[in-house]
Amino acid sequence: MTDLATRYLYLARHGEASHADDSGLTDAGRRQAELLGRRLAGRPITALHHGPLPRATQTARLVAEQLQRDGVAPVVCEEAGDFVPHLPERSELPEDSAEFLLDFLAGTTTEEARSGAVLAQRAVERFTGPVVGGEERHELVVTHAFLVGWLVRHALDAPDWRWLGVNAANAGLTVLRYAPGRPPAVLLLNDQSHLPEELRWTGYPPAVRC
Repeated sequence: MTDLATRYLYLARHGEASHADDSGLTDAGRRQAELLGRRLAGRPITALHHGPLPRATQTARLVAEQLQRDGVAPVVCEEAGDFVPHLPERSELPEDSAEFLLDFLAGTTTEEARSGAVLAQRAVERFTGPVVGGEERHELVVTHAFLVGWLVRHALDAPDWRWLGVNAANAGLTVLRYAPGRPPAVLLLNDQSHLPEELRWTGYPPAVRC
């Protein structure tokens, strides 16, 4: 029988980015990434994955500088990218919010929906569940808000559409635990305690900042 061990999956949204030209992080975003790295420096992280866009790549590099661990180099992967993981049909959605959610996703093309669904499944296969072997694993994924929502939804065994409404602030930290013989656990969700007040809740519209 193959031995299984616990996986700790750390999910972080990238730091604040310039929306004008997608050139990467703002000054605030770089500071957020550095502070996220300091927050994680005491954890036994052995793998750091990130999406291919500049804002995720730059965040991962700044985090890696703070980790200061031999062999923990940022690795780019499509599964950590920015994509719509599931495009719901109206029949899947609650009647009172269906119009709002469909409007939010209205710009998603057929091809984007198809490729997003493939990447979402690959992300589940790559990043979730207990790990083979006798040693627990701690992995960090620097990604985007949609994938954080998707993997939290998956951990809670919620309906596919329910990735919507699970938000993630810039450099917010979510931690999921996958222990053998137990259901997945959400240990942290969008935690920003490593950020000073002025750097919290960026990436959120003002109306939903707490």
